[in-house]
This record gives sequence, structure tokens and C-alpha cells, in this order.
Amino acid sequence: MLVAADKFKGSLTAVQVAERVAAGLRRAVPDVEVEALPVADGGDGTVAAAVAAGFERREVRVAGPLGHEVTAAFALRGDTAVVEMAEASGLQRLPAGVFAPLTASTYGSGELLRAALDAGVRTIVFGVGGSATTDGGAGMLSALGARFLDEDGEPLAPGGGGLADLDRADLSGLDPRLSSVELVLASDVDNPLTGPKGAPAVYGPQKGASPDDVQALDEALAHYAKVLEAEVGPRAAAYAAAPGAGAAGGIGYGALLLGARFRAGIEVMLDVLGFAPALERAELVITGEGSLDEQTLHGKAPAGVAAAARAAGKEVVAVCGRLALPPEALGRAGIRRVYPLTEIEPDVATCISDAGPILERVAERIGHDFLT
Repeated sequence: MLVAADKFKGSLTAVQVAERVAAGLRRAVPDVEVEALPVADGGDGTVAAAVAAGFERREVRVAGPLGHEVTAAFALRGDTAVVEMAEASGLQRLPAGVFAPLTASTYGSGELLRAALDAGVRTIVFGVGGSATTDGGAGMLSALGARFLDEDGEPLAPGGGGLADLDRADLSGLDPRLSSVELVLASDVDNPLTGPKGAPAVYGPQKGASPDDVQALDEALAHYAKVLEAEVGPRAAAYAAAPGAGAAGGIGYGALLLGARFRAGIEVMLDVLGFAPALERAELVITGEGSLDEQTLHGKAPAGVAAAARAAGKEVVAVCGRLALPPEALGRAGIRRVYPLTEIEPDVATCISDAGPILERVAERIGHDFLT
């Protein structure tokens, strides 16, 4: 039995989901063998999933999205690091109820990347998602040695709003070690940098951006890409239109400028976490996340787990807090059956507050249905 589920956002981490499912299965079959492999798709929880899979947790002090120092972590095993931008620049780093759509910066994410370089790695998996920022990765690039100047030759104010004043970009000071590492951009988002499907329009409102803010950010990021085109040539424009450029407020664009290779976050993480050998040992796979909905089918962890399991001829069931997909969509995704918490506890608020005990009861049902 392999439990490869993502977090139930706001209720349980992926590690806690695995623990609760294992406990519930053992209620039904006390001697069942359960292997836990918490997964993530590149967003928040990615470092925790890597640590659960045997990576070493490394902590470093970096700038949070508002410039205040925070303690952030990356994961290290051998010559591979897993860096999660949300650790430094995520929404969870903002005070409760506070948003800063125009001024939040990814500078700390660049400091995290620099810490991974200091550890001597050869490969960096850069998981992006859950950001508080829409600065196109300018803060990250600044932390790695780039300079973004206004018409007076002064450094820009932090955040995406400040990019409207960009006059000149200088990437000549970028950390030379970047050229000798493989940088993998891991994300479940394939949006371009700007436009109707770009980072400001699609994700800006989640970060507190008003309609006027969204327009200002979109124009500022378009200007940013134009100025960078003068610095690095046509590839700057090509990267702005590339899938993944709009990930995490455009930090994907900054990563592409660094030479990153874009891959679906869950595919990268399954490779990094050692999913294939664990899958070989499993007879049944249990995946899941807080809400199984239309977004799940577009690069989220449960869809990636189910696709890999189906390719290996393994049966998959899922657990979730809330189910918003019809049976035919689940079948196409390779998920045989779903067990939502709301089948046991119809009140959604209770499912969120008491997710752990309810999930154990759900997993006990799975044990009775599939193991006895």
C-alpha cells in the first residue's frame, strides 16, 4: 500500500495526511504494510515532501516578501537541492490579512538559490507556487547579482510596481556558478508572463491586487521584458511568452532567463522523491489533496500520481476534503474511486477543523473496501 498524497491546504500537511491514512488503514487491517511518500507539485510543501523522502533540511535567514528577515529552508541530498520559493516569498510569509501586490519581492528566493549554490550542488529543483509576489523574478535576479536601474541610475524600488520605472537592466554580475548547475523550474502553472492569461491577470487578485493594480502590474512586467530584450536579445521576449513564465508572479520568467528548464512540478518531484521504485512495491496507491476539482486535472499532484500509477498498471484511489469532479473525469484521470471527508462529515467547516480524525475514518473505509 503506497500513500502518495499532497497536503490538505489549511488543514494537514502531506506528511500528516500520510500518517492519518496509514493509521486508518491499520484500524481495518492491523498488519497492513503501508509505505508513505508525501508528494508536492512544486508549490508550498515541496521542501517538506523532500525532507520526508530523506533529504536534509537546511535553514538560512533570507528576506521575506516585505523585506523583513525570515528563516527559510531548502532540502539537500548529495548534489541535488530542492528550493521552494514560497519558503522565502510565499503568501504565508505575509502578516495575516496583509497583501502587498505592488511591492512584494522575490529577493529572498534568490538568496535561497544562492544558499543552494553555496552547498555545492549540481542540480537545483526550483519549485514555484504560492507566491505573495508579482515582480517577474526581478528581486530573485537582484539577489543573484543582476542590477535593475531607473533613468537616474538608481536601483528600483522592490516589487512589480517598481518595474514601471525600469530604464536599464544589467545581468553581467549574475553569480557565475549558475552556469554550471542544472536548474529545473518545477511548477503546475504554464501561464505566460503577461496578457489575459498572464501572472497579474490570473493570479494577481489572489495576492490582493485590485483591477487597477492588475493593469499596472501587467504593463510593468511587459515593460520589464522589453527592457530585458535590449539587454539579452530576442530570447527575453520568447521567454515571456513561454509556458511557465507566469508561474509564481512571473518568477518563472526570471528562472528561464537563468537558463532553467521548465517541467511539470509533480513529474519533477516524483522523480526526485523516488516514486518509481515505491510504485513497483505497491499493490494499491492512495493519493489525494484538499480539493479534487478541475484544477487537479491540470498538473496537480493527484493527477500526476494517478497517471504514473496507471502507466504501471496499478490501481489508484483518492482521498480529499471536497470532491468537485464527476466520475467520468476521475476515470479519465486514472482514479478508480474517491473518498471525500464530506461523505462522513457533511459540514465543511468541521472537515477543515477536524480533518485528521475524519481522514482516519475515511482510510478505515478504504481498508475495509480494498484489503479485507
